[in-house]
Amino acid sequence: VQLQASGGGLVQAGGSLRLSCAASGFTFDDYAIGWFRQAPGKEREGVSCISSNDGSTYYADSVKGRFTISINNATNTVYLQMNSLKPEDTAVYYCAAEDPYSGSYCQPYYGMDYWGKGTLVTVSS
Repeated sequence: VQLQASGGGLVQAGGSLRLSCAASGFTFDDYAIGWFRQAPGKEREGVSCISSNDGSTYYADSVKGRFTISINNATNTVYLQMNSLKPEDTAVYYCAAEDPYSGSYCQPYYGMDYWGKGTLVTVSS
């Protein structure tokens, strides 16, 4: 499985960004893709997760109501729409896949099977 994240950048607080994760090479039809982030000096944390089978989603409390995850099954691309961004959202964002999906909503992060390279999101105050 290969994952390619893109869409990071510099944005002012209150602004929006959309991250994309292009995925390929899945073995199973039911897989999950999650977004994770890691700020300097902090542990990697789960942000959001989506199942390819039924589209069920998970959001960390810190992003509920501001971030939306979606999947295009035709292209195996997962998007993370990030609105109302805050300086504390600044981090390197990674997408990762679990194939097959265990039903654990991409938790814990170290249980994910495949990782893409990160994309930096910087939110200025």
